[in-house]
Amino acid sequence: MNRVRGTAVAAALGVIAVLGFQNAANGAAAEDPRNEGLPAAYSAAADRDGPVRSEVHRLALKSEGRGEAALSRRMTQPFGMLGVSWPDADAEVDGRIEARTRSAETGEWSDWITLEPYRPGLDGERPSERGSTEPVWVGRSDGAEVRVGDGAASGTLPAGLRLDMIDPVAGGSPARDGAAASAPSAVDPGPPSTVPQPPVVTRAQWGADESLNDEGPTYLEKGVIKAVFVHHTTDGAYNCADSAAVVRALHVYHVKTNGWRDLGYNFLVDKCGAIFEGRQGGIDQPVMGAHTYGFNSESTSVAIIGDYTAAGASAAALEATARVAAYKLGQYGGDPAGETTLVAGATQKNYAGKDFVAGQSYSFGQISGHRDGFNTECPGMKLYPQLPAIRTLAAGPVQALKVTSVGGGAFAVDSGYETPGPVSLNWSTDTPSSLISGFELLVDGRTVATVAGSARSASTTLVPGAHRIEVKAVHQSGRTAVTSAVNVNVPSPKKFVPVTPERVMDTRAGLGVPKAPVGADGVVTLQVTGSNGIPSTGVGAVVLNVTATNVTGTTSYVSVYPDGTTRTSASNLNLVKGQTAPNLVIVPVVNGRVSFYNRSGTLDLIADVTGYFTSVGEGATHVNLGPKRLMDTRAGLGVPKAPVGADGVVTLQVAGVDGVPAEGVTAVVLNVTATNVTGTTSYVSVYPDGTERTSASNLNLVQGQTAPNLVIVPVVNGRVNFYNRSGTLDLIADITGYFASGDGGASHVNLGPKRVMDTRAGLGVPKAPVGADGVVTLQVAGVDGVPAEGVTAVVLNVTATNVTGTTSYVSVYPDGTERTSASNLNLVKGETAANLVIVPVVNGKVSFYNRSGTLDLIADVTGYFRK
Repeated sequence: MNRVRGTAVAAALGVIAVLGFQNAANGAAAEDPRNEGLPAAYSAAADRDGPVRSEVHRLALKSEGRGEAALSRRMTQPFGMLGVSWPDADAEVDGRIEARTRSAETGEWSDWITLEPYRPGLDGERPSERGSTEPVWVGRSDGAEVRVGDGAASGTLPAGLRLDMIDPVAGGSPARDGAAASAPSAVDPGPPSTVPQPPVVTRAQWGADESLNDEGPTYLEKGVIKAVFVHHTTDGAYNCADSAAVVRALHVYHVKTNGWRDLGYNFLVDKCGAIFEGRQGGIDQPVMGAHTYGFNSESTSVAIIGDYTAAGASAAALEATARVAAYKLGQYGGDPAGETTLVAGATQKNYAGKDFVAGQSYSFGQISGHRDGFNTECPGMKLYPQLPAIRTLAAGPVQALKVTSVGGGAFAVDSGYETPGPVSLNWSTDTPSSLISGFELLVDGRTVATVAGSARSASTTLVPGAHRIEVKAVHQSGRTAVTSAVNVNVPSPKKFVPVTPERVMDTRAGLGVPKAPVGADGVVTLQVTGSNGIPSTGVGAVVLNVTATNVTGTTSYVSVYPDGTTRTSASNLNLVKGQTAPNLVIVPVVNGRVSFYNRSGTLDLIADVTGYFTSVGEGATHVNLGPKRLMDTRAGLGVPKAPVGADGVVTLQVAGVDGVPAEGVTAVVLNVTATNVTGTTSYVSVYPDGTERTSASNLNLVQGQTAPNLVIVPVVNGRVNFYNRSGTLDLIADITGYFASGDGGASHVNLGPKRVMDTRAGLGVPKAPVGADGVVTLQVAGVDGVPAEGVTAVVLNVTATNVTGTTSYVSVYPDGTERTSASNLNLVKGETAANLVIVPVVNGKVSFYNRSGTLDLIADVTGYFRK
């Protein structure tokens, strides 16, 4: 009886996780830490495309008598794999078979390597079969020495012993050499699997010489794979860049030395996680392999390349094995963690001494080791205990799933976390991404976001109230796992408290932040609570008029967002070199601070506070109105008909006018536009009547410019004032709403900033520029955290770009209403401009109108008002 060790009969199964075959072929895998200390890639021929003709060099062993034979130390032609063979497959070898080799790179001789005999009949009854040892990969070598026997005088050895040495890259393409390649006949596609097919290095990709395969493949008689047997094969250290060469050499050895019809294993996996197609017949087919004696007819095989007697397989190899096993079992409704019944094809014992009788049925794990069906150590003393891990990886669910941190605007409190709306969860798992279909972010049991299996974070924006947030992982098997719930609270809607406009930040002067321009990808963070009339606690959002100046970048943009949160793609100012531009911002407050980001170049930033939203104490609620024109100095509407001169002030009565109550109004929301500007430079300040004007400004202007900006201005004496610094200009004001004391109006809820519309990408509306007199309508209720019901108005930062009209304007107004003469953006050709809009919501939608030419529109939501 042959003495067979576990490496002998391994089959191959695998997957490419991160490392692809292309990387392995070009030597990228040589940088893998598992390759440290090993020789470089076997040969540059590993880079060849198409089939590669390998060469077999043979040297006869000389009988020494006394049951011994040897091959004396000698130089040889180059080779990378070796084994000893003999003509009679049934003949036994009663002594040790050992070899050692000379490194072609260093000239050093290796230690003696023990070669284990194969069991005969692994590929059925074949007249050409030879007895042989299992092959061993030795790397590029040019010398060999062999000894056989143990010195026992009565020992006998088979006749015709020889050393077979395989050079897997020595020859050229079989097609160039005139050899005829045998391709398998076309077959119908195999059954679909319940899990994805992993990437597999095909026979063509690893350079299989198909001219060796003149018999074609055979398939399982019943066409059903019920089990996957895991093996190891080709003892010896190898570089991952040599994996294709190892597989080619094994193919040649099995055919030319063993006399088999083809490579024995169905799949092979290397230590870096690359999967190789083994026996010919189709990755998706139930191909009959030669791998597990007695149980080939109902199973497939995976051979992990290497010797796992002293150490286990790598995580990458286990992952790859799990992926391919799950794929093959999934084609036939199998469960990688389940059991199955196989009929024994031979009478024998397994490694544990269990008896099998041919024709009888026996229970096996659907992922089993070679030793479970045959008397062998294979897949190795250290790999066999790793089979439960392979089953878990293949079957799921995702393991050790847990939330690692909560952020995105959320901060820790005694009961869990609190956020003004934005929240992000980060998590971890022990399961590789390749085995995960995806993750779902659950809020109160409902899926609000879905991300890829490689993701480890997800974000959303919550509505006011207490919420339970979880992460659900979906394994490729369909099994799911859910993290423990995280409690996150969003405070109730907040009322508005206006304050006299006051400058709180100026990077030119070091006010509020360090004195320095903001650089490319730079961020400055401003403390807003606890000063300038803003309370230390209870503030949900602040209203800031933000101005950028001294812009050096050719183009840039500024984003204002809550401190400690992940900045989104939303922008508040879009700028060109030398421009000075303002925009109103309503930004949530986290940690008492807000942050300002600059995309490119350098610029200075100025911020003036005009109010805040709070759930503590008294405040005002918002009431939609308009948009309606209240003031136009060109027509004498609301104020005298005349431009506003240098250092001039005009005062507008707002209380008791055009639907604004005479009493109880604390602030009005006005879109203010300046035009016909004659001063070289100027600015406009809007401030409460009867108060001292501060240094705060709302519009910064140059000669000939037309520019708008949204203003939320406190109302004193029922009026507001407009100041012009220099030259003359005309002013226009459109009212969109007001804040009044009491609970009659709507309270503000923070949200975002989050991009909800982009005509360039088809986000929210069709993908197309808005044409002349064109209108696009955006659904806002029930979208991206805005409730489906009860929303009275949304706060949007609207940006126009790619403007083709010589001049144009954009109006944002409630859906289903008649558009008035009010405008929100005034534009010239080629300009990119932004403005904040507080627009009433009708039918759950808002509309955007473009006057002339074409342009693209972008909208970022920052909050909403609700009853």
